[in-house]
Amino acid sequence: MRILVVTDAWLPQVNGVVRTLDTLRTELERTGHQVVMVTPDRFRSLPCPTYPEIRLALRPGAKLAAMIEAAQPCAIHVATEGPLGWAARRYCRRRKIPFTTAYHTKFPEYIKARFGVPLPLTYALMRRFHDSSSRVMVATQGIESELTGRGFRNIGRWSRGVDTELFRPRPEVRGENGPFAHLSRPVFLYVGRVAVEKNIEAFLALDLPGAKAVVGDGPQLDEMKRRFPEVHFAGARFGEDLARHYAAADVFVFPSRTDTFGLVLLEALASGLPVAAYPVPGPNDVIGDSPSGVLDQDLGKAARAALSIDPALCRAHALTFSWEACTRQFLDNLRPFETGVWQAAAE
Repeated sequence: MRILVVTDAWLPQVNGVVRTLDTLRTELERTGHQVVMVTPDRFRSLPCPTYPEIRLALRPGAKLAAMIEAAQPCAIHVATEGPLGWAARRYCRRRKIPFTTAYHTKFPEYIKARFGVPLPLTYALMRRFHDSSSRVMVATQGIESELTGRGFRNIGRWSRGVDTELFRPRPEVRGENGPFAHLSRPVFLYVGRVAVEKNIEAFLALDLPGAKAVVGDGPQLDEMKRRFPEVHFAGARFGEDLARHYAAADVFVFPSRTDTFGLVLLEALASGLPVAAYPVPGPNDVIGDSPSGVLDQDLGKAARAALSIDPALCRAHALTFSWEACTRQFLDNLRPFETGVWQAAAE
């Protein structure tokens, strides 16, 4: 199948959406499918207000239409609700071409946190974006229930996976040669964007034994460094280096209340790292009743309790998630809505 994916989130951005789409592309191509990515780097763009790492395509409509027609895809998937996503939606609606979408990010909550815009306004905009989608893909039952309650339709499941070869327990990095050798034990770790919507201050302000470490970059990084000088900020890390940082810690603390999944949860678990988080969508769905983490409205209590969890239980839980199964779900969501437009024209 030739699949065209339109996304406003793409490399060199570092976030769960980009990692998911990049891994999906690799898995699809590995199994013989052709993937055409329509991404901001192929257009004139400007930096997103308050988040300059994100580039927003400028007036992409005509060029995007030409890309779609040149690709003649069997299926079109619109991954994000940015300028490229809206342009792709408009193109498909005008030509009555079926397309699927995904709900990766709780933008209404993010926009409220940054600009104070009321949730009903932005959820109405999100409903409008997804209303013509043949299938709105979501990662968890929790997010599906939330969206259904807000009037979204045509929802289907598309879970996530984790690279259990890269992210694995590494006992050797917990000693004097590890990235946290200079820190007191236990080490409580956060990995992700340092941004207001991630609620990172709720973690950094906790009274915990040992030390806190943060891996990641973002618009709040300088502010958090000033306010919490005792915290070790390691910056953005990638590949083997990132995996070593996970494996060198003792507990993974996930303070976000607005994530639709939280891919970092799986990376931490695969590294043998127990999770402490709030009982909200994302952690509720990934951890659930598993003994691999502690979910509590008191995040400090959850973090301290997670210290007693056997790392082997965390690893075992992560092994139940695979990118192969994730990719099969994605394809199952696409197949009923293959366009047939260009195939019919060719005949």
